[in-house]
Amino acid sequence: MYTLKVALEEAEAAIGRVDAQVLVGDVLGVDRAYMVANPLRILTESEDARIDSMVAQRSLGMPVAYLTGRREFWSRDFIVTPDVLIPRPETEILVEAALQAHPATVLDLGTGSGAIAITLALERPRMQVTAIDSSPAALIVARQNAVHLGATVELLDGAWYAPVAGRRFDLIVSNPPYVAGGDAHLGEGDLRFEPAGALTDGSADGLDSIRAIVAGARRHLHPRGRLLVEHGHDQAQAVAKLLRDAGFASIVSIPDLAGIPRVAGGTLPA
Repeated sequence: MYTLKVALEEAEAAIGRVDAQVLVGDVLGVDRAYMVANPLRILTESEDARIDSMVAQRSLGMPVAYLTGRREFWSRDFIVTPDVLIPRPETEILVEAALQAHPATVLDLGTGSGAIAITLALERPRMQVTAIDSSPAALIVARQNAVHLGATVELLDGAWYAPVAGRRFDLIVSNPPYVAGGDAHLGEGDLRFEPAGALTDGSADGLDSIRAIVAGARRHLHPRGRLLVEHGHDQAQAVAKLLRDAGFASIVSIPDLAGIPRVAGGTLPA
């Protein structure tokens, strides 16, 4: 039988220290401090087999978040499956900007796991949050997260604005597909395992989804309502132009912690 120390050492040799500690800790239901303090704990056959399986899958590239079934976002654990995009730190920039807008009503387009919508609802309980996704499988995950985290969010099935015809909001947010259809990164790293439809709409410049969101926003925003959209590292100028051409004012470009523009926004004139 293996000890915890031996299992960790073998896992670290295969997938690196950080991933090994996360996966072994997940299987055993313990934190890093426990693993350091109990190196001679004997693993059961079941624990050993589960660790071996997870390490093997990670060695083949399977994202850690899909193996553990969760990912931290805004200091909360969200359920994630291969049916949804893995929440990323840069999307917290979008959430922060949305909170600073102090809207009473919010529409989240392409909600996926529900990370954006649920975070907004939990941070501002009086805010009315509606979230839409065209993937029924993704909406199942979003509903699980809403229940798990105790958030009140209206979740609707459909493409972009279709489920909210005739309705208007103070703020529209979205982290849509924006990777160009031919981008080589789609075949690399974690992206190989994430849902393709959440990463790219297949357009040559990756902007067709953002075009649709911007084009429809005027019909679904109150006067002086705002639109905030996450985009790719090299798309800031193109997205700003789309907003200007659609009649938005007070265009902003918000960088991530590395100084790379990640969120574009604009205000609908009164």
